Amino acid sequence: MVSEGGTGRGTRVLRAGDALTALMADPDSPERRQRVLELALVFARATFAAAYTPGEDGDLLCLADSAGVPRTLYGLRDSYPVAGRSPVAEARRTKRPVWLGPGDLADRAEARRTPSRDFFLAALPAYRGDDGVCLLAASEGRDGFDTEDRKCLELFADAVAAHAPAEPAEGGELPPGAFSLAMDSGRVEVGDDILELFGLTRDEFDGKVETLLGLTVPEDLPSLMSVVEADHMSIGDRELEFRVLQPTGPPKWLRLRGRFLPGGDGRPARLVGTVADASTLRAEVTDVARVQRLAAALATAGTVRDVSQAVVAALRRPLRADRIALAELEHDRLVVTVLDPPEPEAWPELWRLEWRSEWPDAPVRAMPTLAGALREGRAQIWPAGTALEPALADVGPGGLAVLPLPAGNRMAGACLIGWDRSHDFGPDERALLTASAGLAGQALMRAHAFDAEHELVGMLQRQLLPRRLPKLPGAVAVARYLPATAGLEVGGDWYDVIPLTDNHVALVIGDVQGHSAAAATLMGQMRTAIRAYAVEGHPPDVVVSHANRLLVDLETDLFATCAYVDVDMEEGSAWCVRAGHLPPVLRHPDGSTHIAEAEGGPPLGVAAQADFPMSPLRLQPGTLVALTTDGLVESADADIDEGMAGFAHALGAADPAHLGLVADALLGNAHRGDDVALLLMRYDGMAVRPRRETWTVWRLPEAVRHARRFTRRTLRAWDVTEEADAVQLVVSELVTNALVHTDGQVRLDLTLVNSRLRVAVADTSPRSPVRPTSIGWEATGGRGLLLVEAMSAAWGTVPVSGGKQVWSEITLNR
Repeated sequence: MVSEGGTGRGTRVLRAGDALTALMADPDSPERRQRVLELALVFARATFAAAYTPGEDGDLLCLADSAGVPRTLYGLRDSYPVAGRSPVAEARRTKRPVWLGPGDLADRAEARRTPSRDFFLAALPAYRGDDGVCLLAASEGRDGFDTEDRKCLELFADAVAAHAPAEPAEGGELPPGAFSLAMDSGRVEVGDDILELFGLTRDEFDGKVETLLGLTVPEDLPSLMSVVEADHMSIGDRELEFRVLQPTGPPKWLRLRGRFLPGGDGRPARLVGTVADASTLRAEVTDVARVQRLAAALATAGTVRDVSQAVVAALRRPLRADRIALAELEHDRLVVTVLDPPEPEAWPELWRLEWRSEWPDAPVRAMPTLAGALREGRAQIWPAGTALEPALADVGPGGLAVLPLPAGNRMAGACLIGWDRSHDFGPDERALLTASAGLAGQALMRAHAFDAEHELVGMLQRQLLPRRLPKLPGAVAVARYLPATAGLEVGGDWYDVIPLTDNHVALVIGDVQGHSAAAATLMGQMRTAIRAYAVEGHPPDVVVSHANRLLVDLETDLFATCAYVDVDMEEGSAWCVRAGHLPPVLRHPDGSTHIAEAEGGPPLGVAAQADFPMSPLRLQPGTLVALTTDGLVESADADIDEGMAGFAHALGAADPAHLGLVADALLGNAHRGDDVALLLMRYDGMAVRPRRETWTVWRLPEAVRHARRFTRRTLRAWDVTEEADAVQLVVSELVTNALVHTDGQVRLDLTLVNSRLRVAVADTSPRSPVRPTSIGWEATGGRGLLLVEAMSAAWGTVPVSGGKQVWSEITLNR
């Protein structure tokens, strides 16, 4: 509702009568009833007003026009049975007004569908000939409709009955601006004025509604189709604006007002109404389309900031306001989301001193007038010269409007609109403010919940992705991740770089289906699983196969794609496995690029017994390996093949010497309709290649002696003499432990890198050896690991495929 601050209220009925007299002076106005309902919002302090008229069959009272907040906030319907207990039906039968409070409404099942908030309801009968027309009004004031409100509503009820939009008579000639659409056949009869608006002559028009729809701007078709398709229609009036293409110049705005008439007795259902040039209708601030466009913008606004900017765009220009501030209400504090204009000098000095940041806040109790408006829950308007606290008065020295933004049973925030010069608040502006407040409050609550969930999911995803990439032997890797700028939630893209034994490195990139907290959580599970399988030493196809089986066993509705590349840093070779994911792109040292022809399997989680073949890759020093998700290469304008070709071209044009700049350049072309993950690795080759020898230990009585002899020969070939005895002792102890405490095959690996010798013994037991804490003099075993620890610079165990590997590193004096 709109109150008038410090102005008197005793003359409201007189001023309402004057406004009606001026309105009725134009008897041919096609929108007079709509204007009457808007006046009810201003002078009767209603938040919603509607006119109900009898349907064609006489059994229903149907919604004909409405103004104010959406009727769904109060659970009101499009139609009510004439014989029912609804307030409009009772007012029509008894020919007396019906006044109901929150307690009365609770007992009337036909009055509302879902109790969403406490409000007062008024139903007033009015008659035009023998047809019963009813005015329905809602109020959220603490005391409902007072005496003056009721007198104003009686005036408006008579005015609603005095005029109704003309409907084309069936079988008769249509007025110039009218139309009649048969919902079953799509045939439409139109007046000459409508054909002129569409740029058609009577001879050029074939009578099909598709012909007219084909001349509209494509972006406006969805809203038009919601009107002209029977499945989307409900009883009552409809109004919307749309654009038609012109031979030259910009499209023309037209306004459609229509009413759905149900069929019966062999007659088809019809949509009848008028189409007019929107530029010749009432002023911009009173345009129903302004609220319609605000509702459409708020429906797609994802964040609190999006909602705030939509409200500013809808109100500041038509109201010619100098500044608008929109703030959320969090407990007893206001959190300002948008200041428009954003320049600090445009706002009072108090605001600049107290609210310094982009997201400032201040306690509501610091502004008692604003706190009172929020408690009452109704819009407040103060003209120039009203005594207000400086924090408010300086926002609008020429006039100030404060719009509490209701949402359900709580207050979501407030919108402050200020003018520098003295501003006269007309009825049209007040109606626009009232209608906008309810829409903005609901959207603000939805956006606040979205922001909280989006931040939670984003934090979850950031925690699940690697904080930093490891240093690689003979290579450099960088990665980038960008969340989507469209859509409501973060997705499941991930990447990983996993150092493996023997100077192998696994490059992983993947994408979980969907954008939700579930997708981000599953992404973390898949990344952890693949890392665990890779570190165990499984070959690439086994790693991906295990991850696939795990995802199937999780019984989730989501699936994931993945590309896994195992790179041998010593040899410059790699094996690639794809599970429904994009192949790697290679940039060769000469600048040429090609998309790897890597055979792929299905996405993870689709089939438990899927095959994931391995494809070889050859890397020369200077080769760049690029892995990405489809968010970077796929868009609505180009298919994925074109995107991959463009990605490869951009990669070839980049300078591989600076991988970070390469990644940033590639992301510069991202469409950002989806999440994007990018992983780049430049293979430089190892400056010093390790020397390796391997011995399979057979389970023979002299197995340990053979292992020592193999070690002695290898050390002699590598010119290692001084530490030979220590190395052979470590070999003896590790091989003995493996033979005594495990079954199956045992393998001995010796690796020399610069001045460091690594001894590794692998067996088939997953159990790691336990270092003894104390050993008595009489003990016959347990000293082996203590000897290994004493001889080694470092030692430990790592899991490998089917078992473990116990290793020791010995520093050489070279």
